[in-house]
Amino acid sequence: MRRSEKSKDTKAKLAPKEKISYEKKTDPALTAYAVQSLNWLRQAEFLMSAPKLDLCVEDTGYEIAFAGRSNAGKSSAINALTNQKQLARASKRPGRTQMINFFSLGNPDQRLVDLPGYGYAAVPEAMKIVWQKELENYLIHRKSLQGLVLLMDIRHPLQHFDVMMLEWAYSRHLFVHVLLTKSDKLNRGPASKALQEVKATLNKMKLNFSIQLFSSLNKEGLEELASVMAGRLNFTLDQPTEFDLDNIPEASIHDLNEADEPIESVELEDETDSDPDHEITASELNNLDEPVEADQTEIVNQEQPK
Repeated sequence: MRRSEKSKDTKAKLAPKEKISYEKKTDPALTAYAVQSLNWLRQAEFLMSAPKLDLCVEDTGYEIAFAGRSNAGKSSAINALTNQKQLARASKRPGRTQMINFFSLGNPDQRLVDLPGYGYAAVPEAMKIVWQKELENYLIHRKSLQGLVLLMDIRHPLQHFDVMMLEWAYSRHLFVHVLLTKSDKLNRGPASKALQEVKATLNKMKLNFSIQLFSSLNKEGLEELASVMAGRLNFTLDQPTEFDLDNIPEASIHDLNEADEPIESVELEDETDSDPDHEITASELNNLDEPVEADQTEIVNQEQPK
């Protein structure tokens, strides 16, 4: 081998290194939907607060409720999602959300709901019982409720009340999207491990619910949450409808003649009717058991246009 020639191994070593990326490529369509969903959710406005089900906003349209233990980060998540610091009142003191709070999304029939926290709360035991009863009433009887965003502190997931909420939702055929909040409190490795452990537990419980990491502090998981919310609340991208005029068929002479005749005055001849001049009314048409067919012998030949 000549000295000037280089072995294949040497050429491979001297070749420029290509940086290999292991990151998933994001679908541009999904990204566009997430961005528009976030913009849509930022229209959120406070509607009302209700201490019990009977006083809630009218039970129409679609709504998704944020539920979780006291101090799981419900109010902070809503504020981060809507990009409004004081939309939902957040507090360092657990249990400050004592009412069912409704927020509209540019349309009163599309709503977010902030539910009272369950579990620990700095209130008397009698008050806890009242809250729990009203929470049950809401979850069981609210027809416009499409599902739950269930928030759990990533350091303490799947507590007793969390499991109860999952079972309630499953029995009512509601979707649940689990947020493991305060993911910024853990490093990436432990956070991913916690996510996989909760997923495994849900699979064992045969609960096919979605789950993600979330942090209100550093905005982790905002786009994913926005996409889930928008999809469940029937939000669609603005796509103007385009009509092709060339594909619209022209009206025939038969269609034009039919359009000129008022429904109430159309004369239909029944084979069993002895009176050929009898005019059938609209109410009589509704009472007919079988569709009325035209008598083929009465069809009038129409002149063709010259």
